[in-house]
Amino acid sequence: MLRPSTSTSRRGRGPLWRDPAIRALMVQIALFVGLAVVIGFLVHNTLANLEARGIRTGFDFLGERAGFSIPQTPIDYSSDDSYGRTFVIGLLNTLLVSALGIIAATIIGFTVGIARLSPNWLLAKLAAIYVEVFRNIPLLVQILFWYFAVLRSLPSPRQSLSLFEALYFNVRGLVMPAPQPLEGFAATPWALLVAIVAAVALGIFARKRQAATGKALPVYWLGAAIIVGLPLIVFVTTGMPLEWSMPEMTGFNFRGGINVMPELMALWLALSVYTAAFIAEIVRSGIQSVPHGQTEAAHSLSLPGGIALRKVVIPQAMRVIVPQLTSQYLNLIKNSSLATAIGYPDIVAVFAGTTLNQTGQAIEIIAMTMAVYLLISLMVSLLMNIYNARTLLKER
Repeated sequence: MLRPSTSTSRRGRGPLWRDPAIRALMVQIALFVGLAVVIGFLVHNTLANLEARGIRTGFDFLGERAGFSIPQTPIDYSSDDSYGRTFVIGLLNTLLVSALGIIAATIIGFTVGIARLSPNWLLAKLAAIYVEVFRNIPLLVQILFWYFAVLRSLPSPRQSLSLFEALYFNVRGLVMPAPQPLEGFAATPWALLVAIVAAVALGIFARKRQAATGKALPVYWLGAAIIVGLPLIVFVTTGMPLEWSMPEMTGFNFRGGINVMPELMALWLALSVYTAAFIAEIVRSGIQSVPHGQTEAAHSLSLPGGIALRKVVIPQAMRVIVPQLTSQYLNLIKNSSLATAIGYPDIVAVFAGTTLNQTGQAIEIIAMTMAVYLLISLMVSLLMNIYNARTLLKER
């Protein structure tokens, strides 16, 4: 049977502009061109206004001398360094409090979420009270509470609260011993990295072995023994090349050790406690989404409650938990910008605050700050989406 040619078929449908696919494509092209024209006009108009007012543009200011101090610097810094270095320090401080907050919020959130489903009436009610209290108080208020009502009410350094004669809490923060690596210590971190890789490989091998033979290995105990034991053996065999700088009271303050500023502690506590309340509800809903038949089947196999939760319930609940958990991680990272309220030197306070005030490069600085939060959020989303893809059910 002969088929009509493409040109004949197209003529039968009428002009191209009547084709829905072609018409939709033309509309999208027109919208894209219009958006590009609007953006170009705004950029040109902004640059013209800045030039008319004698305001310079560009990123040359990043190489100029900053001239101000920063209370917490993860890397070496002095007031003679450039604005570019202040940007790096603010970024590192933001990453530090975000990473600490994500770890703490995840641990607290999962613990409270599981406790909400506990058959113990008192434990379940305490977990519910925790969620309802901290979830319904604004984060900024919680930050101010931890900073002014708790940490700033601690005694002076001379009357510090001591723990094990090594940790000291006072109005200036937490003072603790500082590790001082000696020659040969570099082998220990490498041993830790090798141990982590070996533990991961052991877990993969154990899963394949169990799928093939039905026999399980104590992966958690073996993995923990490898991760702790191998670096410890290397550390001992290299002569324990590590010393500790102990804090000592001299005059009106401590000398030596590490001083964790109260602003970091307050921000970390507030972000962790606040976000954990939402994570707890996510965990509770994820566990409750697992059919009860799965739990009953685990119990019928005489699996202990802890193993049933860890091996049967949680893996299935993670398919519901992970997407919502990603949103909470992103919220925590973005909420860290509230650090400026108590003076913690994150990227907003250091770069979008002090640096902007001194240079006046508002457009460039705000654009760089926005790009930082965007890139961090995209990286977290990418990692969580990869993990989420691994937890999804694979159809055969």
